[in-house]
Amino acid sequence: MEALLVSTGLVAIAEIGDKTMLLAILLAARFRKPGPILAGILAATLANHLLASAVGVLAGGFLQGAWMRWVLGLAFLAFAVWALIPDKFEEKDEPAEVTGRGVFVTTLIAFFLVEMGDKTQVATVALAARFHNVFWVAAGTTIGMMIANTPAVLIGQAAATKLPLKAIRYCAAAAFAGLGLWILISG
Repeated sequence: MEALLVSTGLVAIAEIGDKTMLLAILLAARFRKPGPILAGILAATLANHLLASAVGVLAGGFLQGAWMRWVLGLAFLAFAVWALIPDKFEEKDEPAEVTGRGVFVTTLIAFFLVEMGDKTQVATVALAARFHNVFWVAAGTTIGMMIANTPAVLIGQAAATKLPLKAIRYCAAAAFAGLGLWILISG
């Protein structure tokens, strides 16, 4: 249960203001079809984070010992610094009128690709290496993504202008730093 809660909390906070949240806002403003957009985000995140969790558990199984604690702890401290850097997303020309299925497929592909190498995907790998649990980490990180992105899709562009993104980035950085220090100290 700890893996689920920690994964959910970290990703929900870290995702606010992230480029995938900006993508969710862009898709919502562009297509105005929240159902297929949310379904695409969910499917893409599940696929991406299940793979990332599997990689993390495999890496955690092979990389045992005290030095692994240092690698994970320092990785989370690096995520803290990374979280302080604001994401930018450049809008590309996309078709204005697309069917619900087209919106779903567009969202699925876009989210899966944008999430590759993103801090939440890398954090998912590290969390799975820490907790050795593919299912609960992937479930937690996916729930965290949906907690952050559902309001973005439903509220659209207004969310980008009303949220205190700088303060949220600082909170995300503090959460990553806290987890990194906890891993380093708890060994």
